[in-house]
Amino acid sequence: MQVSLESLGSLERRLTFSLPAENLETQVGGRLREIARDAKIKGFRPGKVPTKVIEQRFGAQVRAEILDGLLRESFSNAVREEKLQIAGNPRIEPAAEGGETLSYIATFEVVPDFGDIDVSKLQVLRHTAEVTDTDIDAMIENLRLQRRTLTTVERPAQAGDVVELETWSQVGDERLPAEGAEYGSTQIGSESMFKPLEDAMIGVKAGEETVAEVEFPADWRAPQLAGQKASVHLKLNHVSEPVLPEVDAAFIKSFGVKSGDAEQFRNDIRTNLERELKGALMTRLRREVGEQLIAAYESVEMPPKLVENEARDMVWQTVEQARRQGRQIEAPADAHLNYMDAARKRVLVGLLVGEIARRNELRLEPKRVNETLRLIASTYEEPQQVIDLYRNDQQLMAGLQNRVMEEQVIDWIAERAQHTEQPLSFSEAIRPN
Repeated sequence: MQVSLESLGSLERRLTFSLPAENLETQVGGRLREIARDAKIKGFRPGKVPTKVIEQRFGAQVRAEILDGLLRESFSNAVREEKLQIAGNPRIEPAAEGGETLSYIATFEVVPDFGDIDVSKLQVLRHTAEVTDTDIDAMIENLRLQRRTLTTVERPAQAGDVVELETWSQVGDERLPAEGAEYGSTQIGSESMFKPLEDAMIGVKAGEETVAEVEFPADWRAPQLAGQKASVHLKLNHVSEPVLPEVDAAFIKSFGVKSGDAEQFRNDIRTNLERELKGALMTRLRREVGEQLIAAYESVEMPPKLVENEARDMVWQTVEQARRQGRQIEAPADAHLNYMDAARKRVLVGLLVGEIARRNELRLEPKRVNETLRLIASTYEEPQQVIDLYRNDQQLMAGLQNRVMEEQVIDWIAERAQHTEQPLSFSEAIRPN
């Protein structure tokens, strides 16, 4: 195979390669003959379908599939021959056909030269945490809160009560809203409302009204109140007291513990919390190692097209997340420009992780893949169905393998870097930062 390599810039390359046309036609013919033996086409007996019919029905699809495979194989061989490290996916287009050969031009970007990658110079802060009995108790209380019932009370509202209320505010000469009131509900002490307003409701009965003089923070979510002094009128329409269920066998069984055993319930909760903690600590470590890699190699030029594609993908992810939350947003054509800096950092870390794995001959650990898959599956009611889903979906499994490989490399870097440990409580560790 003849290969010609050109440099189109510091990181962009154009590679011309060819493959024998005879090889393509031989494989296509062989595949069509296989199809002809088993094809069931109305009007023909099995195995007796004319070659011309098979070609018309399946020829284009078979040729496209085989050509795609040959192109991938030929391109990979050419890349190995030229000792190239590809960044991103190549764009492959046909060149002029030469009868006996099929020529193609591949345009792509390459991994930049990072020079000597010495991870022992990195300073990594590694957080540690463990699940305690106190954390399990707190989770059980959260589960009780989820199953709470509400009982109407006639007494004045107190901390912990759930209240239905209507509000309006006076800011200088302006009334908000201009007419009527805003209606809602909250649990006193949850701080889902401005805390001084929740505090003002304590001691007020249903049907009564109070006025709270408050000053809202400058970054308050309602722009018309941000940084303003206001008289907030609060009328309580209904006051309820939460009643939490007992942690008895019936309560425990409702969470899938068929035996209703309290000790098994706590063990299951511990397992779930430890899984959540493991993921949270890895997220923190990934961010910490990533920040150190960015600081150490931020001057290295990144493949521009790869960065732009990553930025566009980030826009798509933002729009898709909004759609799942029931919001429709339109992203302008140049929206990716706002993501270019973040995309560059992502690309930098991704390429460095890949390069560290290649240089140190790190290999994916099947045991770790299986452990991660079992952890993912354990969060579902039918774990084996989830495992089978991954096993039978190449795209899902590839995504899982990439995730596990990245975690392996992150761990490898952290173990060899200069690192200090900082203990956290469970609640601190899982809190987004």
